[in-house]
Amino acid sequence: MKNLKTAVTLIISCVILLACNFSKGVKKDFNTGLKFSYNGFGVSNVLLVDPANNVMHDNKVHLNTKIAIVAIGVANYGLKDGKAYPGMQLIVTDKKGAAVLSAADLFEGTAGYPPERATELRGDITIGRPMIAGETYHVKIHIWDKVTLENEIDAEADLVVI
Repeated sequence: MKNLKTAVTLIISCVILLACNFSKGVKKDFNTGLKFSYNGFGVSNVLLVDPANNVMHDNKVHLNTKIAIVAIGVANYGLKDGKAYPGMQLIVTDKKGAAVLSAADLFEGTAGYPPERATELRGDITIGRPMIAGETYHVKIHIWDKVTLENEIDAEADLVVI
């Protein structure tokens, strides 16, 4: 009888945990130095991509080009009227911590997206003035779900301008 109670309690606990749809983790790309964490959202990967949209293998970027940080496989949105409402803040700072590029919400004012169209989120970064060759800059993105505020992805990396 005691074993039956234990088994039932274990099964109920597993069902409750599976129903929570909880997702949390941290990853780091040791080649580029990009690290990201996620909570609530599901995410396959976060990558630095070069001007040709290829995955970068280091953190060196050329002056007067454009790169991006891309979150791939974003899932588990809270939905409002069947649509996902992501937000993305992007900040690039110099070695003194002064912002050289700052966007509070790259998706501000959008009318929402079908969740299957919001699985890849991209923040483009123009490597140009006031950035200077030979300097290192720190880039951070914060992605959040405007419906379920606990869902978030944070990523950051240092970029060496050449």
